[in-house]
Formats: sequence, C-alpha cells, structure tokens
Amino acid sequence: MVAEWISCLDKKPSDRTGEELDIIYSRLKGLKVFETFDPALLQQICYFGYYEDLEKGITLYRQGDIGTNWYAVLSGSLDVNCSDADDKNCVTVCTLGAGTAFGESVLDNSPRAATVITCEYTELLRVERDDLLKVWERNRHLMEGFFTNAIRPPSPVSVPMPTTQSKLSLYSKNPSDRILFIGQQIRAGLINNFPGIIADRQISLRTYRRCCVGSQLVDWIIQECNAVHTRQQAVGMWQVLLEEGVLKHVCNEYNFEDNNLFYRFKEDDCGSEQGPPGACAPLADTNMLQECFSTLAQMGPDALMRLMLKKPPKERTAEDLDYIYEELLHIKALSHLSNSVKRELASCIQFESREKAGTILFKQGDEGNSWYIILKGSVNVVIFGKGVVGQLHEGDNFGQLALVNDAPRAASIILRDERCHFLRVDKEDFNRILRDVEAKTERLKENGKDVLVLEKLSKSDGSQSNKYTVMAGTPEKMVEYLLDSCVDCRDDDERDYFVEDFFVMFNVFLSIDKLCSLLMSYYHEAVKLEDGLDLKATEQKKIRVVRAVLRWVDLIPQKMGEEYELEEFIEKLRSKFSRGGMRLKLSFFPAYFVCGTRDLTCVSCIVYICVTHDFTRD
Repeated sequence: MVAEWISCLDKKPSDRTGEELDIIYSRLKGLKVFETFDPALLQQICYFGYYEDLEKGITLYRQGDIGTNWYAVLSGSLDVNCSDADDKNCVTVCTLGAGTAFGESVLDNSPRAATVITCEYTELLRVERDDLLKVWERNRHLMEGFFTNAIRPPSPVSVPMPTTQSKLSLYSKNPSDRILFIGQQIRAGLINNFPGIIADRQISLRTYRRCCVGSQLVDWIIQECNAVHTRQQAVGMWQVLLEEGVLKHVCNEYNFEDNNLFYRFKEDDCGSEQGPPGACAPLADTNMLQECFSTLAQMGPDALMRLMLKKPPKERTAEDLDYIYEELLHIKALSHLSNSVKRELASCIQFESREKAGTILFKQGDEGNSWYIILKGSVNVVIFGKGVVGQLHEGDNFGQLALVNDAPRAASIILRDERCHFLRVDKEDFNRILRDVEAKTERLKENGKDVLVLEKLSKSDGSQSNKYTVMAGTPEKMVEYLLDSCVDCRDDDERDYFVEDFFVMFNVFLSIDKLCSLLMSYYHEAVKLEDGLDLKATEQKKIRVVRAVLRWVDLIPQKMGEEYELEEFIEKLRSKFSRGGMRLKLSFFPAYFVCGTRDLTCVSCIVYICVTHDFTRD
C-alpha cells in the first residue's frame, strides 16, 4: 500500500489540499536536507515537490546535460561520476546518501557537472526547474545560505576562485544540541542577572525587537566569568555562538564586534515567546553557567582566529596580525617555515569553508591558484582513471606542487565531510613568500606523511649549498639524518647548527633513554652489500655515533655529573668501542679535560680526547 504522503506528492500541486500539504510537511521536516529551511520555505517545497523512485543502476542525468530538476534524497544512494573531456576516464567522486540534495545548476541553466546513477533502490523529492526558480525569486534571502554554490556551481571544467568569505550565510542555521543548550543558559543568565540587556532598540526610525548591544555583551561576560581577562577573549566566545547560529546580527550582515552593533538570540529571532523576553526564560543555574563559559572559552580562540582571517588583509590590525602569527606557530604544516615567513603569512593567509560533502574544491588539470591547509574535516584525492588515491585530514596540506612548478593540478580534491575548514594562501602571496622556500625544501614521506623536512643551506656569500638542514621530522628520522649527514661536516662556511640545536632541545620531544636507544641501534646497524658486509661503512657508522656523543657532551660539560643516563650510555659505548679493536690516534691532546686528568679510562676524558682526533683500527 502506497504511503499517504507519497500519494499526496503524486498529485498536481494545484490539486493538493491544505491537509495534504501538512502531511507532506510532517514527512519532510525531519529530513537532514531540510533542517535549516525556514518553515515558510519548506511549505513551498512541499507544494511544488514530486515523488520519484528509481531502481538500482538508473542514470538520473549525464554530465553535460542541461538540468531540468532539483533533487533531495529521501532514501537510498546515488554515485556521482565525473569524466574527462574525451569521456575515456570516468571516476566516482562521491556518493550521495539520504538527506543530501543536488542539481542546483538548474538555477543558472548551466550544464550538469557530473553523471548521477542510483546505487540501490532510491526515493527522491523532485522540484522542476521553473518551480524552483519561482521559489528562489520569492525566498532568495532564505535560500542563499543553502544554495551558496548554486548560482555558480562547481564545474568539471573549472571551479571559480572563492573570495574572502565574510557572508554570514555560511554559518550554521541549525546549532548542535550542545551549543544550543549553552546559548539557552547564557541567555537565561543575561535575563536574570542583567535585566534590560535584551530589549527593543530603535535607530534611524526603525525598531529592532529583542536585541542586545555587542559591547554590553562583552562587558557582561567579563564581569560574570573569572576566566575571561580580555575583551578580545570575550569576542571570541560570542563569535562561537554566532557561527553556530545561536546568536546573529539583526540584519545578518556582521560577525561579532565589540561595538554598538545589535545582536539577537535564536529564541528571540523566532518570535516563539510572547510578552517580554524574560517572561518564559528559565532560571539560570550559576554552576551550569560557569561550565558553559568554560566551554566557550576553550572554543573561543579558534573562532577568534577565523574571525580575523575573514577580514580582508588590508583591514587586519597589528593586534590581529600578532594573534594570527601566534596561532600559525602551532600549525603542523607550517612547522618547517621560519618565524619571519610565518609573520608574513599572517598578513595574507585566509580562511575558507565549504559546507557540503562532495563539493569539488578543484579539479585535475585546473590552473593552480592556491595552497590549502586543512583545519577541520577531510578530503579525497582523486585522479582520473584511478579513482580515490588518498585521503587528507586535519593538519595536512595540499596544492603547493602546482604553484611551485607552475603546472596544472595533478589531482582533483573533493570534500569527504560536511563543513570543512581550510587555511588558504593564494598564488600571488605564495610566490612572493613561499615559492623560494618550497623550491629549497625536500620532504621524505612514509605512508603519505612527512617524516623529515629538509631545507637547503645557503653559503656565506648567499649562493646555494649542496647541503641541507632539518626543519621538521619524527625523532627517529632526525637522529638518523643527524648521524648520516651532519656529524662529519667540518666546513665552517656551510656550518649546520642543527646538531647543536638538536642536543640542546631534544628533551622537549624525546627522553634521554629513547635518544640513547636510537644511538645504540644505529651503532649496531650493519651496512650490507650483495656479497656480504661493508666493514668500512659499518665501522664508519660506529664512529659517527661517537662523534655525535662528543658534540652532545661538549654542550653540557657542567651538567655531566647530573646526566646519569648519559654517563651510563657513554660507559657502554666506550666498552663496545674498545672491544671492537678501535683505538685513538693521540697525536694531540685537548687542553681541557672535564675532570682535570688525562686518564684514558675516564668516561669524560675519553670523550674530550676523541673530539679532535681520528679513529683507526689496531
């Protein structure tokens, strides 16, 4: 038996009664795709929509077709396939499940960007092009947030370069339960502790109902929360509520600002309360209110960072630049860059967000316009003829290869998650700041992750050296590189301070026991040839370990008595070195000994004797 709501959708719109429209509305309002729809807008969709069901393997439309319908998936799933210009290579770029919508290209009559095929039995809500245009024209202000990319949808030929995103339509209109609860508690606290802060206000002969003044909200949260010490910190906390849709500017035009702009809570915007704003407000729980403040204080710095990054670069204040710079110090993808480069990036790096999973950020073969760092979410890396070849997650970066080589994009990048956030450096700024840095950078990867990042050294005359220094890496790879490439270098013109820096700072990320273990593993590692061991190379590895330890001890002679693990390791190393038949050519003695003796059995002395002398075998 056909469900009642399906029977209603099968009728012509003009034949549907008010009761039947209510039945359709009750079915559709629970779908994820319509969660952010204004009730009046959803009612119009209920009026114009049709029900359509398809078996598995049915092609709904093909790439290049001119669209005639917009769709929402009620149940089932569909594959989205893209092909290159000659249709020889076709890949599935994403799968659309229940609760998703697609087909917005009908709004500007552009060709379909992909072929859509059902993966299983699928139920759809369909709205014809002419009807959707009517709804769009009547409700543009309500639909812009949902159809952010609809006017100019992603195309397999080119993706328009996004501009700085300051439109508040990109923010959530359906807050999470957690943030909604926090907003309700804070609003109750405002009404109970600061009567009159939510009030009708008039400006330029226009009255704005039930709103607050931004600077007063900042004053209140500083007064009520002991953990908030600056107005900037308070702005970040209110920005969290604004981004989540709990708070909004009365005209939906501004982010949160510490001035006389008007803002309104979600409850007051919906007009659900009758009478004064405090008439139905719950009593504020002091302990719960402080917990809400604590949660917002943790989320505030990220929101404040996004707020600053949304500003056009020329509008960023010195305070903004300092804050952005401090945050960039903690971005993994930038760890190999110098602080001066990060300061320059603070003035031009931008924030970008994309709302819908399946959105094509850029396509293989496109011109490279930007370098991206993922702040939130994940993306698929897709290559024609191979499909999805990898995934990138929070902290990963992509897109610099096309900029460094001035070449087309080598792969397509497609969003895996809803509401992905990125940092973006555009081509002009990349070339000005980073191109030379990236050209001098070598990256060693394992399992798709950077395990060692090297930067080519410069000579004293400014010319390029053939040697590299370490900018970032895993502890194991840094130790391996230090021993293989650094401890034998004696050219002052190309001196690499990495060895000294490493032994001074290693205890920040590595224990002495772990470092000694890595050194000893390297000491015992044999170099193999096809016909046996390379004894000379194996012996040289042992010598490198000793030289590295000498450099280490040379940096901390005054602490030798306190470094018990190091002394124990040196004693083991000396014993192994002696049993291996190695001896020292003592043609010169250093003038300084840690203990003031020349006892060659003394751990400290043997270390310093080794500093300037060669090793030979008996």
